Amino acid sequence: MPKMIMPLPDGFEDIEAFTVIDVLRRAGIEVFVAGAPSKFVTSAHRVKVQVDGMLDEVDLNKYDGIVLPGGSPGYENLMKSPTIITSVQDFAKQGKIIAAICGAPMILVKAGVLKDKRATIAPGLEKNLDMPRGERVVVDGNIITSQGPGTAMEFALKIVELLQGKPKAAQMKQHLLA
Repeated sequence: MPKMIMPLPDGFEDIEAFTVIDVLRRAGIEVFVAGAPSKFVTSAHRVKVQVDGMLDEVDLNKYDGIVLPGGSPGYENLMKSPTIITSVQDFAKQGKIIAAICGAPMILVKAGVLKDKRATIAPGLEKNLDMPRGERVVVDGNIITSQGPGTAMEFALKIVELLQGKPKAAQMKQHLLA
């Protein structure tokens, strides 16, 4: 079973995190929700969440990829974490899935993994990308980026496709009426 990790900071975007967690788990992908930095986090819209465990206590080598939700100040909080930056760099070197939505592609910019890569980001932040694209979801190799809450379902289904193939993603799309 594929395994993904999603670090959740205070201020994460609700729709982006919950949609991705739900879709991936429905598809049979294990998602470990890691607190960054605490075991209880509060979303951008004041939903309090108890995570599965702490980011600093997890062996990141056992995961096939990382999903970074946006939200403000969520993605900014993740950008401050040396663990997140190092993890993104390590996942890139290993060719593991790196998925970032909304403002979270800024984390990938800071980690240096979007150099000469096609990507998308929340509208207004495109100037930070080397090769910005206007599509709702963009895949370049092992990196998936998306624009924001309204693109969360497409983003999640693209992660399913990269981990489990197009037939499984199509099955999930049909099942979810997406």
